[in-house]
Amino acid sequence: MKVVKLFKQRADSVKHQSELMQWMSPTIREYWTGFVDKTNHSNFLAWVRDYHKPAVNEPHVVQVEPEIVLKPAAQELFDDLQDKIGTVIHQGNWIHVGQERINQFGSITEDNQWIHTDPERAEQESPFKTTIAHGFLTLSLLPALTDSVDPDKPLFPTAKMMVNIGLNQARFPYPVKVGSNLRAKSTLVKVTPIKKGLEIEREIRVEIEGIRRPACVATSVIHLHF
Repeated sequence: MKVVKLFKQRADSVKHQSELMQWMSPTIREYWTGFVDKTNHSNFLAWVRDYHKPAVNEPHVVQVEPEIVLKPAAQELFDDLQDKIGTVIHQGNWIHVGQERINQFGSITEDNQWIHTDPERAEQESPFKTTIAHGFLTLSLLPALTDSVDPDKPLFPTAKMMVNIGLNQARFPYPVKVGSNLRAKSTLVKVTPIKKGLEIEREIRVEIEGIRRPACVATSVIHLHF
């Protein structure tokens, strides 16, 4: 009601509208006349009152997701992993990154920039004084670095199948110079039950032998099916 009273007070306060309107331009005069008419119109006032009425609290319907019932093997792994969240659950072996591997990756991906594939030019012009591996080459090595493709070293042996869902984040803090050795450490971040099993999030940190900064830090998301 405060807005309605304000409109009325403004309209009533103009006692000498004829004098005021003489100073107005035709466009302003027309607008002012229409405004005053609307403030005195009952339908307009009713609209203002309805507009400023407090909304009626309607019941909020919360949709409850059906509880996921895990298979015994999945439940057992889920319970076991709860105590490992925030800890390193895997550290792989060193993998050598030579020029041949870099050249092969460049050929397959059609990324043959000289900083990767031309050692002579890189020695003369690159600030690293040698060739460096593609960032995506390091990323593509994650399955091998985490033993995800080694049937003799399954990280989750009770799971029937592991599916790569993707990465939530990936960064390349430091370049991998040719001849470097890489290994990965996986830290468990989160475990979530899903319909067919478990969703696992891991922070994978790819180390360069002898270098303090990592070559890659990525959050991996996988699904385990049981």
